[in-house]
Amino acid sequence: MSDTPGTPTAPSQDDVVTILLGQHARIRELFAQVRSAQGTEKQQTFDELRQLLAAHETAEEMVLRPVTLQTAGKAVADARNGEEADANRVLARLEQLDVSSTEFDTLFVAFETAVLDHARSEEAEEFPAVRAGRDRADLEKMGRALRTAETIAPTHPHPSTAGSPTAQWTVGPFASLVDRARDAIKDASSGE
Repeated sequence: MSDTPGTPTAPSQDDVVTILLGQHARIRELFAQVRSAQGTEKQQTFDELRQLLAAHETAEEMVLRPVTLQTAGKAVADARNGEEADANRVLARLEQLDVSSTEFDTLFVAFETAVLDHARSEEAEEFPAVRAGRDRADLEKMGRALRTAETIAPTHPHPSTAGSPTAQWTVGPFASLVDRARDAIKDASSGE
C-alpha cells in the first residue's frame, strides 16, 4: 500500500470519503424511516434528517468541493454544488410543511429521489477522483476538517448559501449561530 496520490490504499475510518459514505448510508436509513413513520415520530425523524443534510452538505461544500475542483474538475464540482443548492431549496420548503400533509409526502418522495441521485453521483464521480488525487494523510486531514465543519454548520437549510463554498465560509458560521439558538429555544419551549 502506498501513501502517494493515485495509488490505492486501504481507507481508514478517518478518511473523508469513508466518513461521507457512512453518512450517505445514514441518510438513506432516515429517508426510509420518515416514509414509514407518523405523527411526532415522523417529525422527529425528519428533523434529524434535515439537520444531518444541512450539516453534511455544508461541510462537503467547505471541505470536499475545493478538492473535487482540483481532482475531478470544474464540471463535476459545479454539478454537485448545483444539486446541493436545489436540494437545499426543497429542504427549506419541506421544513415549512406539516409532515402529516399530502403535500409534504409528495414533495418528500421527489426530494428523496433527487438527494439519492446526488449521492450516487458523488460516489461514482467525485469520491473516486478525490481518493485518487490525495494521499491517505490528506484524506484523513480532510476527514477531521469535515467533522469540525459539521459541528459548526447550520442545522437548517439556507438556500442563499447552498452550492457556494465561499458563501458557506462567510455566511455559514453566522447562520449556524442563529440556527442553534432557534433550536435551543424550540427545545426549551417544548420541554425537551
